[in-house]
Amino acid sequence: MMNTEQCMNKTEQYVLHTYNRFKIALEKGKGVYLYDAEGKKYLDFAAGIAVFALGYGNEAYNQALKDQIDRVIHTSNLYYNLPLAEAAKKVVKESGMDKVFFTNSGTEAIEGAIKTARKYAWLKDHKTDHEIIAMKHSFHGRSLGALSVTGNTHYQEPFKPLIGGIKFADFNDLESVKSQITDRTCAIILETVQGEGGIYPADPEFLKGVRALCDEHDILLILDEIQCGMGRTGWMFAWQDYGVQPDIMTCAKALGCGIPVGAFVLNKKTAENSLVPGDHGTTYGGNPLACAAVSKVFDIFEEQKIIEHVRETAPYLEEKLDELVDKYDSVAARRGKGLMQGLVITGKPVGEVINKAIENGLLVISAGSDVLRLVPPLVIEKEHVDEMISILEKCL
Repeated sequence: MMNTEQCMNKTEQYVLHTYNRFKIALEKGKGVYLYDAEGKKYLDFAAGIAVFALGYGNEAYNQALKDQIDRVIHTSNLYYNLPLAEAAKKVVKESGMDKVFFTNSGTEAIEGAIKTARKYAWLKDHKTDHEIIAMKHSFHGRSLGALSVTGNTHYQEPFKPLIGGIKFADFNDLESVKSQITDRTCAIILETVQGEGGIYPADPEFLKGVRALCDEHDILLILDEIQCGMGRTGWMFAWQDYGVQPDIMTCAKALGCGIPVGAFVLNKKTAENSLVPGDHGTTYGGNPLACAAVSKVFDIFEEQKIIEHVRETAPYLEEKLDELVDKYDSVAARRGKGLMQGLVITGKPVGEVINKAIENGLLVISAGSDVLRLVPPLVIEKEHVDEMISILEKCL
């Protein structure tokens, strides 16, 4: 068994250095806690970047994966498989949409959404000059397509030229979006709650206004629910709270609760007028193991009433975070929905607070340059909120 230093050294020796990792080596998890190679315990308010919604060691989830491993892990999309059928039904039912395509990641889901929108537009006029409107300060992934609709030049600059036909509008500014629309606009893409950009929920009027613009001009609305979906805001998908259904939805992260899986989901109009056999594919997407995870996640959400639990717990978290805003000059504001919260840190680097938290046994992460991001497992209790606040106060 390697200790932390040995693990760090071996990782840096053999793994391409594209992450500045925190100097801890995590070995195991239980409930809402993680343990490093030396056995130190950490309260987890990061959840693998909003992935591990059910916490660590959920017996029903683990058993479902073990059972599927014993049956079959992979078959390819040349054949049908039972977990795919079950998982697809549950995604479509919960979203009220029409069809789903399973991917291996959120980034791949974005790529599929972009291709779907362009194919939809191409079928109408057979032109290839269509445009997509994205939002400034957004984040959709790091592949060239996803990077093209990510509104942050810092991420984009070294990899240009990116895919063309992308315009950027101001999030929560309907007039800004309206001014970018032309007869070539085929889609508008945005996060229902901006994550990496600083935890900014969409204003209801803005989201409804964008939906109306899309309806008026036959533009597809793509909502990125990769981080804010799967119960995190107190709804299975954040857009359900707004009453605004997208034409295409992307999801990932907590969709598989640790197994790499993503999806893009289409409404009936889009599904019937876009991708056909030969247009899109993936070797691993929708494989039996990933879909067994997805299927079981939806079962556990229902059986353990995860959404209801988030709605009960989130107001308490918000209340305690608001108290920090009132108490500390270095905490300027709180933003967020449900168990996706951000604290704006002033007067000191947010990284300093994160490192202090790690020293004191709390895992939190950042969003943007000055926001402390709190995206814990959805199964946290009020006692865990109190423990987090106690540690955070020491760090502030």
